[in-house]
Amino acid sequence: MKNSLNNLLNFGLAAGCLGLTQGSTVLPADKEQNPNVLFISIDDLRPELGCYGNPVIRTPNLDRLASMGMVFTKTFCQVAVSAPSRASLFTGLRPDSVHVWGLEDKFRNTMPDVKTLPKYLHQYGYYTVGIGKIFHNFMPDSVSFDEPDLRPDAYKTPDRILRDAESFHYDEAITQRQREIREAKIKKNPAARQYADGWGYGSSVEVFEGPDSVLYDGAQTELAIRTLSRLKNSDQPFFMALGYYRPHLPFVAPRKYFDLYDPSTIPLAANPFLPADAPVMAADNQYELAACYDLAYVKHPRGFTLCPDSARILKQGYYASVSYVDACIGRLMQEMDKMGLLENTVIVVWGDNGWKLGEHNSWTKQTNYNIDTRVPLIIYTPDLKKRGKTCSRLTELVDLFPTVCELAKVKMPDYAQGTSLVPLLKDPARPWKPAVFSQFHRKPNITPDKKRYMGYSMVTPEYHYVEWRYWDYEKKLPGERVAMELYDLSRDPDENHNLAVKPEYAETLTQLAAQMKAGWKSARPVSVR
Repeated sequence: MKNSLNNLLNFGLAAGCLGLTQGSTVLPADKEQNPNVLFISIDDLRPELGCYGNPVIRTPNLDRLASMGMVFTKTFCQVAVSAPSRASLFTGLRPDSVHVWGLEDKFRNTMPDVKTLPKYLHQYGYYTVGIGKIFHNFMPDSVSFDEPDLRPDAYKTPDRILRDAESFHYDEAITQRQREIREAKIKKNPAARQYADGWGYGSSVEVFEGPDSVLYDGAQTELAIRTLSRLKNSDQPFFMALGYYRPHLPFVAPRKYFDLYDPSTIPLAANPFLPADAPVMAADNQYELAACYDLAYVKHPRGFTLCPDSARILKQGYYASVSYVDACIGRLMQEMDKMGLLENTVIVVWGDNGWKLGEHNSWTKQTNYNIDTRVPLIIYTPDLKKRGKTCSRLTELVDLFPTVCELAKVKMPDYAQGTSLVPLLKDPARPWKPAVFSQFHRKPNITPDKKRYMGYSMVTPEYHYVEWRYWDYEKKLPGERVAMELYDLSRDPDENHNLAVKPEYAETLTQLAAQMKAGWKSARPVSVR
């Protein structure tokens, strides 16, 4: 087994080389029977990798992992923003069940006793460790892990411990400007210190002059390697959640990764415009981009377009950040191979939501469009029979809770609202879900009409159907349907033309509305209902 893995591995690293409730019983687990699990999340990573067919981006290490495992090409998150997407995945519950729809919602407030995936595995004898961005920034959830929120030593100092990893810059001029903005913000509103000690993003892009290991993601990769070296000698199988922060804004990476891309030749988005006839609440307002001090002038995409030069620099920064994280994962895989861990470790790599790089005239996520809800997913298992294959069946991040449980050989929880993907690992062409579901809470401070909505999204093999409803914020319930969107994914895969306004699609809308009303339970594969 080890020799065959070595033939596939050869991970290149250089850019140029291209928990339980109190009193619960812990059941025994055996490393010989229950595999380790490495669960890698990559923030804001859209399916923009070589193994997903992008000929420009350099991701040799993730591509090699894909050649060892299986690539899922049509996986969708449940909400296109970090905290609710991750809350759904880690609890195995959909947003309307866990009651987490936005960054301000916390699953420990809405469901205090819920068992997250690591907490559930701990019940079956797994030793659980969390490093990096797992549930969200500044949300380590110590209840979930035996070792929660491990951090590199350099980032545990008093002046850094309360900050988000996304906020760190290394150029002193950028840091000084950040400091001035923070001080002014705290002076105006002292409560601003309550989140991340008041630190914001800084500049949208920084080209770092130094080694990979100095930046947060590189430093936590070294920490993960040291932790794995310690855990591999334990009698218990382990579950390690490792959350990479890039390519989330701001785009900070070593120069060698920027040098991989010539901004003058990077192709820009083919559809830098809002979809025709889309309703007013469908688009985001790009507040995340405007949070960078050099792009504070950015406005809602209905009335603002970023200039091409700025667009190319941002896209170069995003690609460089992806290549940097790819190199971090290559280093991790190389060391795991040396330790012999690949022979008994399941590896799952996933993105929490997509991200727009100028598509629909926008530069963030936070919509129901497929560019924001479709995410990468790669699964490697030591005993996988069909290596290097792709699966184009409709799948969801909420499916990962039962999938990991089955791969870990523990009982799958009956309350999980996803479906284990293990049957697709065995036969990626088998009949599967006829639809997958996402949603997005659009707040009054975002919509041009200053009203509050919930957008419910359903993707089928043929169509993408969205219902926008008024949202009762106090009762947490949807109200009257006020708008619809319909996109023909075979003729209009970029979702540029809303067909819901056309009378000839009335029957199709009626059929899809009935399918959406039937919900996710009716969309489960017939073979596993």
